[in-house]
Amino acid sequence: METEKPLFSIVSPVYKAEKILPKLVERIEKSILSITQNFEIILVVDASPDKSWQVIQEIAKQNPRVKGILFSRNFGQHRAITAGLDYAQGEWIVVMDCDLQDQPEEILHLYQKALEGYEVVLARRHNRQDSFFKRVFSKLFYKTLSFLTGIKHDPTVANFGIYHKKVIDVVKGMREHIRFFPVMVYWAGFTQTKLDVEHAAREEGKSSYSFKKLLKLALDIILAYSEKPLTIIIRMGLSISFMSFLFGVITLIRYLMNKIIVPGYTSLIISVWFFSGLIIAVLGVVGLYVGKTFEGVKQRPLYVIKEATKES
Repeated sequence: METEKPLFSIVSPVYKAEKILPKLVERIEKSILSITQNFEIILVVDASPDKSWQVIQEIAKQNPRVKGILFSRNFGQHRAITAGLDYAQGEWIVVMDCDLQDQPEEILHLYQKALEGYEVVLARRHNRQDSFFKRVFSKLFYKTLSFLTGIKHDPTVANFGIYHKKVIDVVKGMREHIRFFPVMVYWAGFTQTKLDVEHAAREEGKSSYSFKKLLKLALDIILAYSEKPLTIIIRMGLSISFMSFLFGVITLIRYLMNKIIVPGYTSLIISVWFFSGLIIAVLGVVGLYVGKTFEGVKQRPLYVIKEATKES
């Protein structure tokens, strides 16, 4: 007899969350049971250095709804989300962080909104409970991303939301190596809306995203989803060429009027340094695009699973 497909799949990437996991599963179950008993919880451990995997194994032994996946090494949050989506069987998929800042109790509200005729309902975090640094960096990052991609991105929206299976099927078909789940969902289209939700403070520890990691993520996303840096460089080059032409005409006129007696050494050195730096910067940007293209054509797997619970 064929097993009935779950109505909900809750996908959560896990990193340094051993103390939170039992409470996370308990609150998810309590929330979803008010809707249906037919659901699964998929927890993807991104090679966490703590005992998160052991905790998930123990929970899965007692709770058949919980499915665990362990990566062979750290592949990153968005690849962990991808792995969870690849294994999800539900008609509706909920993606949420494991730190309980995304509150499981909001899933019911997201689902009720989806029933109004939306394939995607994104959680808009009301009164974010993040650090000042993270809020400022997030706002700057999304403003920059919006400018470079030509798509307006909301800094209050992250991964948390409910997505219909047909949307997730499109996202699963996008196998590029640079992963950023919110942008991929936006690209997929369908009927999307946002719903204000309460954002909670972290239950334990602090964010695993350092400034260096956030900067790398931002650079990867800009290179993967925008050609605008190349356009900006072309415009800059044309502008400098035009200004150089004007400067040359002015210099020639001054020479013909005998206003230039001794050629200037300073202007020559400044010009050499300026244009050399500009050329190196241009080559660097082009090199980054070539490097990301080279990484993509290798066609390596997006992640490697070291172990999974029997239910997975």
